[in-house]
Amino acid sequence: MQVMLIEFSVGNYRSFKERVTFSMVAANIVAKDKELDENNVFAVDKELKLLKSAAIYGANASGKSNLAKALSFMRWFMVNSSRETQSTDPIDVEPFRLSTETEDKPSYFELVFLMDGKRYRYGFEANQEQVISEWLYYVPKVRETKLFERKINSFKISKSYEASGIQKRTRDNALFLSVSAQFNVGFAEEILGWVISKLGMISELWEPLLFTYTIDCLMNNENKSDIVKLIKKLDLGIDDIQVEKGNFTNDIVNDNLTDRVKHLTLEIRRGQTASIKTIHKKFDKNGNDQSIEKFDFRSHESEGTQKLFTLAGTLIKTLKEGDILVVDELDARLHPLITTAIVSLFNSKEANPNNAQLIFMTHDTNLLSNKLFRRDQIWFTEKNRYGATDLYSLAEYKIRNDASFESDYIKGKYGAIPYIGDLSHLVDSHV
Repeated sequence: MQVMLIEFSVGNYRSFKERVTFSMVAANIVAKDKELDENNVFAVDKELKLLKSAAIYGANASGKSNLAKALSFMRWFMVNSSRETQSTDPIDVEPFRLSTETEDKPSYFELVFLMDGKRYRYGFEANQEQVISEWLYYVPKVRETKLFERKINSFKISKSYEASGIQKRTRDNALFLSVSAQFNVGFAEEILGWVISKLGMISELWEPLLFTYTIDCLMNNENKSDIVKLIKKLDLGIDDIQVEKGNFTNDIVNDNLTDRVKHLTLEIRRGQTASIKTIHKKFDKNGNDQSIEKFDFRSHESEGTQKLFTLAGTLIKTLKEGDILVVDELDARLHPLITTAIVSLFNSKEANPNNAQLIFMTHDTNLLSNKLFRRDQIWFTEKNRYGATDLYSLAEYKIRNDASFESDYIKGKYGAIPYIGDLSHLVDSHV
């Protein structure tokens, strides 16, 4: 099943004024380096071209991570609202509290995506008590067609959706799409299938699960050679990795993780864990390798190496299967050249033949280069004077393709940087 992300919109109200939209649609621009247009963009048809990667920049507290959290919540609610919640459970949304206009308005979520060559548009509005509205449209041929639409407890369902009667089984705090999948409605099953298997999320909270996934891949010889090759190629001094099964401990599965994260994609295999050893060459005084040395992964490898190992299984799966991967703070604990290498994997016809998509939040300005990105692949978040997040693309600026993206960003030409006050008198030296 080939799935591609087109747009994601989120906000506290249905009006365009109160929501932000992130898009993977390629803008009508020509990059300085023609190879960027050939590698970083892929054509769906004669009219639609999508991006393989996009970076989102912004100051601390500007809303970058909130965008990832919103998508993560939408994903979880789509999959689990019919089975992981009770009728009295509140919906985990929070209104924008810095405006009297929106503090009592529902939260808005919408995804536009391609699945098996057809465009779908799905979304919902919800407050903490109930789902206010929900909709699903698709384009079977030329025109967008409604599959269902919901207003509170009033439903309009097309015959092709084949879900008559299921609306009566849908609680106020559950999504009709989620309930439909429970009753084997084909459209709903396919959509939730791609959400579970094709839309990947990575944040610090997810790392114990992703670590487990990489171990499972190595234990079960699933993409093992590619995972080891990736780690070796990134110059970590590791020649091989050995994984041996052992008894379960809490080192891999953190029981403090929220139930939402535990149930999203990765099955935790309780009852077993692993002893991980990294293999390093051992040299004599003349520089000749004489033997090998085994390091304990947890105690002897750096935090950067451990993070890369954590990411490796998911990165390889994403590239091989043409998935969508959203990463919050991709650059954390990684050298800028390693981050660049990961992005370059996605911006490559050879390494990414199935057009996997990478979306990541970052502070790494080294990536702001017209040799790595087209302008439409660079996005910014900025808080406006009222505390709300604005989201916009570098493609919206009229600048030369040969401009120094990094230098101009640091100078504040695109906004989305912290404006730091005078700190010279922060500490009173006379005290």
